[in-house]
Amino acid sequence: MTGNTDENQTSLYKQSSYYKRMIKRSLRYLETGYPIHFTGPSGIGKTTLALHIAKKRERPVMLINGNKDLSTEDLIGAFSGYKRQKLKDNYVRSVHKIEENVKESWSDGRLLEAVKKGYTLVYDEFTRSQPEANNIFLPILEERILPLYGMKQNKSFIKVHPDFSVIFTSNPVEYAGVYETQDALLDRMVTMTLGSLEQEAEITAVINKTSIEREKAEAIVQFMMRIRKLCHSSHDFQGPSLRASIMIADMVKRYDIPVDGSNEEFNQLCFDITWFPLQACVEDKHKHRVKRQLEQESKKITLE
Repeated sequence: MTGNTDENQTSLYKQSSYYKRMIKRSLRYLETGYPIHFTGPSGIGKTTLALHIAKKRERPVMLINGNKDLSTEDLIGAFSGYKRQKLKDNYVRSVHKIEENVKESWSDGRLLEAVKKGYTLVYDEFTRSQPEANNIFLPILEERILPLYGMKQNKSFIKVHPDFSVIFTSNPVEYAGVYETQDALLDRMVTMTLGSLEQEAEITAVINKTSIEREKAEAIVQFMMRIRKLCHSSHDFQGPSLRASIMIADMVKRYDIPVDGSNEEFNQLCFDITWFPLQACVEDKHKHRVKRQLEQESKKITLE
């Protein structure tokens, strides 16, 4: 299943001029030594794109998911206990010699492993981690060193492997559970904002993900384009994402639901999947009107 998904996604990137340009620029930045940062609404495909670009570098890929409990110890490593070694010497029958050695056991964190071995690190939704944990990336990106806090070793840092690179992804700061990023960290990366796909690219993505017929994919995406225009928020929320288009197409394909605005089951499907994300970009005073418009738009859907 994963292989088919990767193949379909690669096909989308090859067919879309938008993605081809984005990938080309990203690889150039990484090759030059600049980390890149994809930001944009949830469901736009930031993580999938980051992993695709990471794999194209033909280096091992390490994935870290940001969360509020992530600590410096998780990134660098920590002592995980003790190793006890006992040696019993009975070479001379009447003499018993026992040597016992106890050492602390250290486990490398994923960031330390990636830095030492020159991996391409994908730090997904890094703004969900607390800024204090992300501070460790400042010396990595600026001085190309990783400080070894708490490792009880003679050396206080290690040099970053020449092939090590980072791809960050994040949602806008208006999203719940997201911390504001330090300017010093943002200043050291190339940030690219991913917006909604061009219509043709979204149609291709829906077909590749669900194997739905093209005319049905076109009708679903055109509907999605219309209801996104109902958003009036000043934030970066853009309403239902590409993921919503894929979900509708997947249900249509799986349960043989007609793509027809006069079909009650199809209408309910469109409402269930799009109304909640649509609310995020609509002021409370307009929600009743926008809900009515959403229902009207779903009834207009027909196959040409």
